[in-house]
Amino acid sequence: MISSSQQSKQPQKRKSFATEPRPDLFSTPDEYYDIEDKILNRTRTLSISSVEPRRRRNQIEGENVSRNRRLSHDEPSKIPRRFLVNVDDTLAVVLEQEDTDRNAQISITDAGPKLFSLGTASSNGYNAFDIRGNYMLSNLLQELATAKDQGRSQILLDEARLAEDPLQRLHRMIKFTFWKNLTRTIDRKGLEKIILDPKDRSEEKNPLIYVPHDTPHIYDYYVNVAKEKPELNLRVERLPKYPDDPQFVRSISTKPGLLALEMRESATEPGQLEGIPFVVPGARFNEIYNWDSYFMALGLISDDLIDLAQGIVDHFIFQIRHYGKVLNGNRSYYLTRSQPPFLTDLALQIYRNLPEDTEKENKEWLARAIRAAIKEYHNLWMTEPRLDRETGLSRFRPPAIGIPPETEASHFLHVLEPFAEKHNMGVDEFIQKYNDQEVIDTELDEFFMHDIAIRESGHDTTTRFENCCADLATVDLNTLLYKYEVDIGFAIRDYFDDHLELFDEFDITPSPFTEEVSEKRKSTETVQHSKEWFERAKGRRHRLDHYCWNEQTGCYYDYNTAKKEQTTFESVTSLWPLWAGCATEHQAKKLVENAVPKFEVMGGLVSCTEESRGPITPENPVKQWDFPYAWPPHQVLAWVGLERYGYMEIAQRLAYKWIYLMTIAFVDFNGTVTEKFDAVKLTHMVDAEYGNQGIDFACVPREGFGWSNASFQVGLTLLTSSMKTALSVCTTPEVYFSRRQAEDDETLSRETPSIPPAVLVSKGGIESLQKQPEKEKQTVDADKEIQGPLADKRKRMSIDISQAIKGLN
Repeated sequence: MISSSQQSKQPQKRKSFATEPRPDLFSTPDEYYDIEDKILNRTRTLSISSVEPRRRRNQIEGENVSRNRRLSHDEPSKIPRRFLVNVDDTLAVVLEQEDTDRNAQISITDAGPKLFSLGTASSNGYNAFDIRGNYMLSNLLQELATAKDQGRSQILLDEARLAEDPLQRLHRMIKFTFWKNLTRTIDRKGLEKIILDPKDRSEEKNPLIYVPHDTPHIYDYYVNVAKEKPELNLRVERLPKYPDDPQFVRSISTKPGLLALEMRESATEPGQLEGIPFVVPGARFNEIYNWDSYFMALGLISDDLIDLAQGIVDHFIFQIRHYGKVLNGNRSYYLTRSQPPFLTDLALQIYRNLPEDTEKENKEWLARAIRAAIKEYHNLWMTEPRLDRETGLSRFRPPAIGIPPETEASHFLHVLEPFAEKHNMGVDEFIQKYNDQEVIDTELDEFFMHDIAIRESGHDTTTRFENCCADLATVDLNTLLYKYEVDIGFAIRDYFDDHLELFDEFDITPSPFTEEVSEKRKSTETVQHSKEWFERAKGRRHRLDHYCWNEQTGCYYDYNTAKKEQTTFESVTSLWPLWAGCATEHQAKKLVENAVPKFEVMGGLVSCTEESRGPITPENPVKQWDFPYAWPPHQVLAWVGLERYGYMEIAQRLAYKWIYLMTIAFVDFNGTVTEKFDAVKLTHMVDAEYGNQGIDFACVPREGFGWSNASFQVGLTLLTSSMKTALSVCTTPEVYFSRRQAEDDETLSRETPSIPPAVLVSKGGIESLQKQPEKEKQTVDADKEIQGPLADKRKRMSIDISQAIKGLN
């Protein structure tokens, strides 16, 4: 019998960390590591065994470590495995061992052993288990860095979090981490973050914010912030009445600054203003952008972040009212130019997702957005210099003076050197005198007219637009304006009883458009009805067909208004009429047969064909919007357009290829999500112009890149369960589509349009819609696996075509 004294000497059975309550394995970092911290606090007395742990040594400084067979080392476990990890020490060893190129990331290009031992929580750190492979090790690095960001020195880490399905992991990171870290406000809380501009090369380093002349309350707010926070060295200046005057914009080129956006009364501090949150693309683009914001908003809507998406529209309305347009971005050097317009589609999608119990406020908000879009349409896109009077089509053609100040310092060096030599000056002297208009050179003026037009197009830069952009009635711009016209007509008819009054005064451009029409109508005297807008859409579609459609090749092409001829450059924007619904079924069939094969490669759709780009030479250097590069906007618009016309299987195939391309970059390169991709070589490593964005992070990606994040979230909504399963193990498109049998995917034959945009326009044009009978609205039973709420969101974003055009006369 054991005495009481002997019993007291018996070793006490340690309580295992593995028995502690488990947090949600895939909760947000704030929740996951907060729970872990509470567990560790409760088990503070359970110290890790002081006996040398029975585990393998991790490799340090290139030493060779003998590795036994796996099962002789790894602790067997019948329950989900957890690890007890010292954050700082483990982080240091992991980086030392695995990050051989010393860029604070673990990728497949690193030469480490791709194996690391962690102490198990069930043994209180005594026994060990090997973490193997690039993906799990990079996830370990990310979790350690995240825990450190949360202020944790020791954590309990679930193995399942390291081996998480990459599709689920990226979807979760975008929804709960990336959007949060890309969110900005221009107020006392957010100014320090948003005021920074990596593109600012001016000598003046004190930040500057410009405020519209007719917003004294916003001006006073920033003046007070500057006094309250002297450490910001913030300067505040009021803009003139017409801030987009090219002479004025040129005059402030040496002192670039942030442009104020919409503000609202604070919910927590009555009587105080606060900035309305919005998202930025990320990396060097730390301001609100025009078409970037549209695609990011699609992702926000998919992730049920409706308020954040709605804030983007609020800022667009503010910009149109005070700056004359939705700007390229809210920096002073963008004041003269816009970008591809998507406001109407975005406003309608958000409206359809607003709470039903605030219907009156929702409709008032939509009316503000539609009125702003009408003003932008008439004042910007349907007036010279953007309007070409002969064709009645519009162009990217912003008025501007001088050299774009936001470009890289060496970007125009090869262009300017011959002109500097021509005028017997050094390059720096010539730049100064040319910008100040002391030197006039019409040839260089024309070059920069086209260059700035390229920047307004959003496709900066591409061989397609070189030395001709301002003269082109592009397929993309006129497709978007067709969508504006249909959206506005639809909204007026279905939401405003076919009667919408305008409050801001401006000239209404004539319709139908002819050279002879000199009619001048004032907006405040012209009630808006749907019939005029649908007539405008019909006219534009007719002109697109006449000037841009090529029946022989089965593609759309830009029209050169100076040369009065259709171009031959093959651009993936030829598919945009599918998105807008302005192609006939015959044209759609031709596009699918002829255009899609031209641009489809293993990673999705490239921007243009290799033949159109031509060989790469010193005179024709690599450009980022050319072959072989692929961009999120082109993918998303093609998916939507193809699904709208009933080509769902092709849309899914393209979505699979794009999601695969993003997934392998995410898996192989430490969670990387970049701005663009090489869709031929299947890599994110792009050496064109300013390189790629989204790659410069330490240990863990915190933002991804705006529209790429969105394309992933939207793309998931198209995929079937078998597609997602295949992508989870990085099955190549070639292998997947060669093995898949059509009958195994019962959802491939879905025909009902079901993804953004909310207003689905005719697949045969407005006339064919008039003939369609009203039918019962259908929805799609989208998969709920992995994407969770995305399936339900997909249904709420859908609208039946015949419902969209009911009663059209």
